[in-house]
Amino acid sequence: MKIVIIGAGQVGGTLAENLVREENEITLVDTDNETLAELQDKMDLQVVHGQGSHPDVLMRAGIEDADLVIAVTSDDATNMIACQICYSLFRTSTKIARIRSSKILKYQDKLFQSENIPVDHIIAPEQLVTRDIARLIDYPGALQVLEFAEGKISLVAIKAYYGGLLVGHALSTLKEHIPNVDTRVAAIYRNGKPIRPLGTTIIEADDEVFFIAASIHIRAVMNELQKLEPAYKRIMIAGGGNIGSGLARALEKNHQVKLIERSPARAEYLASELNDTLVFTGDSSDQELLVEEHIDHFDVFIAVTNDDEANIMSSLLAKRLGVRKAMVLIQRNAYIDLVHGSNIDIAVSPQHATISALLTHVRRGNISNVYSLRGGSAEAIEITAQGDEKSSKVVGRTIQALKLPPGVSIGAIARGNEVIIAHSKTKILSGDHVIIFLVNKRYISEVESLFQLDALSFY
Repeated sequence: MKIVIIGAGQVGGTLAENLVREENEITLVDTDNETLAELQDKMDLQVVHGQGSHPDVLMRAGIEDADLVIAVTSDDATNMIACQICYSLFRTSTKIARIRSSKILKYQDKLFQSENIPVDHIIAPEQLVTRDIARLIDYPGALQVLEFAEGKISLVAIKAYYGGLLVGHALSTLKEHIPNVDTRVAAIYRNGKPIRPLGTTIIEADDEVFFIAASIHIRAVMNELQKLEPAYKRIMIAGGGNIGSGLARALEKNHQVKLIERSPARAEYLASELNDTLVFTGDSSDQELLVEEHIDHFDVFIAVTNDDEANIMSSLLAKRLGVRKAMVLIQRNAYIDLVHGSNIDIAVSPQHATISALLTHVRRGNISNVYSLRGGSAEAIEITAQGDEKSSKVVGRTIQALKLPPGVSIGAIARGNEVIIAHSKTKILSGDHVIIFLVNKRYISEVESLFQLDALSFY
């Protein structure tokens, strides 16, 4: 696939790296020559220096025969104009734009149509991050919660703790503990490295376990792997930007929410906009302020300012002062590794959420969900099986009969309203939504090929 990416920042560069690995023809456009040179040294791609919303620059990037344009600069207007020009002058078939402004997103249904602003898919990082954090609040103790098949199936990552009912026991005993719940462990990471989950695999404390189940059974399975944590009730949010305000709005109906905002004007505005959130002005890394606000009585501290260092420091301080859980928003990938293993419980990356959403629209075949995991090394996808036994390599076949690449496992299938946890003798039917976990995402092309229809069968 020939793809033009406009914007070589963290999202554009990371996306290019992902797509180059999958043998796509990538051209990266940006106004920063130095960044372009660095990325071209690292990857097999073309670069074009210039403004991505200018027709002559787009022509130099090869937009005339591109399959897809992805505009992910830091400026919403540039992204929208670039998509408009690609449609008006070059009839580019698929156009994706990153839009961050809530004031624009408010009108997205009316704005983003072919007769107005021709953007086929909108990626809104703040909305994605807000959704991800809200899911973590719903499932206390989870490290990550991913939903598939319109919410029917969930893939959850948790850490196994001492005292968990299954710690020290083989995976095969999971069925004995919860006989009425069907679940499957898709992957286990031990000391940062994946191990293949077998029936004889013994769960150890501190293992990071990815399991899949019908969403209605998630809490029951979590209870087997760790002590089930009480529901989160009192939440403090540091940062009143789009993410902080969106989180407060999503949580304030069912939780006691306090929000700290540094800017007095912004704090005053949020106080008038939010209904049940207590908003106050201050510095979230001020120890006296956190003590005065009784941070030790809160269940969760969520730092979502636009400053990584401030988020990390305030979260570490909140943990030291007694908050139960600390979640931190981190923009830079390098900082995520630093946070891992510290007192901070969960690091949330807008880049990873954005890349996952973009890959959903870029991947070949009938892929409806893509989630990038473990710093981008692993992946979970939802793909629809189509065709019949003649045209498809998977339809009508059992899972054990499929030639799956190393480290690739099928976790579950959504068939209409039915959730089927995958086993070796499970047969795949046309129309099934198949949930697949890849320990190593470099095998994604092989998985896509496996689910593609055989063109020869139509002749």
